[in-house]
Amino acid sequence: MSNAMKTTTYEKALELNLDPEVYGTFAEIGAGQETANWFFRASGTAGLVAKSISAYDMTMSDAIYGRASRYVSAERLAAMLEHEYTIQLERLAPSRGSNTTFFSFCNTVRARGWQDSGECHGWLGMRFQIHPCTAPTDIILHVRMLDQETTDQMDALGIIGVNLIYAAFRHRGSLQRFVEALVENVAPGRVEIDLLKLVGHSYEGFDNRLCALQLVASGLTDATMFLPSGEVVQPAEALHQRPVLLLRGSFDPVLNLHLAMLGQASGGFAAGLEAQHGGQAMRLCEISLDNLLRGQVMDLQGFLDRADALQALGETVLLSRCAEFHRIAGFLNRCTNQPVGIILSIGLLNELFKAKWSETLPGGLLESFARLFLKRVTLHVFPWKNRRSGELVTVENFCAPADCTHLYQHFRDNQRILGLACEDDEMLRHTSRDVCRMIVEGDTRWQRLVPEVAWAMARRHARQLPAPPCKSS
Repeated sequence: MSNAMKTTTYEKALELNLDPEVYGTFAEIGAGQETANWFFRASGTAGLVAKSISAYDMTMSDAIYGRASRYVSAERLAAMLEHEYTIQLERLAPSRGSNTTFFSFCNTVRARGWQDSGECHGWLGMRFQIHPCTAPTDIILHVRMLDQETTDQMDALGIIGVNLIYAAFRHRGSLQRFVEALVENVAPGRVEIDLLKLVGHSYEGFDNRLCALQLVASGLTDATMFLPSGEVVQPAEALHQRPVLLLRGSFDPVLNLHLAMLGQASGGFAAGLEAQHGGQAMRLCEISLDNLLRGQVMDLQGFLDRADALQALGETVLLSRCAEFHRIAGFLNRCTNQPVGIILSIGLLNELFKAKWSETLPGGLLESFARLFLKRVTLHVFPWKNRRSGELVTVENFCAPADCTHLYQHFRDNQRILGLACEDDEMLRHTSRDVCRMIVEGDTRWQRLVPEVAWAMARRHARQLPAPPCKSS
């Protein structure tokens, strides 16, 4: 939709104010009552707003919603939604419940404060009915506010709040349309939405990993993540003060090779952690958005298959659009202040020295590596076997480009690039493409290369590959 055709925030608020079926309450903490304010600016406010509240004082907030260990959290938002929606139904459903779809909009936010340089973010949500007299549905968002001025953050927050309420009632038919509507009338670079959940009566059985995928695909965030249970989580919260070990790959299909890489790196990474870091490292398997494209179309089933297989193996999945290594390192360094290890193959190590990955950086290749190794980031490199010569290529005998030989040796000498061992030649000899070819040809050796939980996914993917050209007789 072009900018000229977009509905303004004022028009959205007015339209909802004049809708006789929509009626609700607002509870906003931490950045003013910016969402409710839009509905007060528009005409017909009494048609939509039943109540507006802002319990800024912690004692007052605790008295209403119960005590909280953290005031800007998903748990606090859940308590607010439960309280506000329950009271609304108790007081208003008897008189107008048969012809009204009730909603409660809540947020708890940490905006820029006096002499404050910390992370500015917030949890926004609404509990609402799709039809009168039906059970409610919840929509939960986590938003990072990137403006430097408090007034700008408040402005963006109010617009997103209106967008959320409007999208809930007007754009439920398309996930992509719903997600992209959340940031309408907000200039790029002002906010990031890194978590979206749809739960409740109207979304029973809905897979919120598709919300995570859409947030990344629509450019609202660089990465999202979900646990082995399938629960979508906010990355900075899940990784807070945790060492992180990340494996980059397409996982198409998941191979025993991937598990070997994780196993080898985990031992060395844990041994290298200094005592003061503490805590067990969070292992992440990262799937890049580029690896989910079939032509110009997103392979949704392929994404879910890979995620299912990795989660069945007990792994946490990170979905990102950070093709460059320095970008994924920057993302992880923002989420945690602990060491970060990135696992890769010799092939990907070779890619790091190619100019295409640093074309947009003024400092070129040197800036790319400077960003990659800015903090406590280490690369853990798995060997590769040359099938023609039989040579085993490791970090010790890897040949960096001639003009980067000394740079590579510097990283090796300073323990920024570390080698991993592999004792299984068969794993090194076969790629994911080989596995798919074996499946198509009926060669059962592929089952020794793929963990059993990923067999169904591997077979399905192999059947979707283009058929090989027919050989002439």
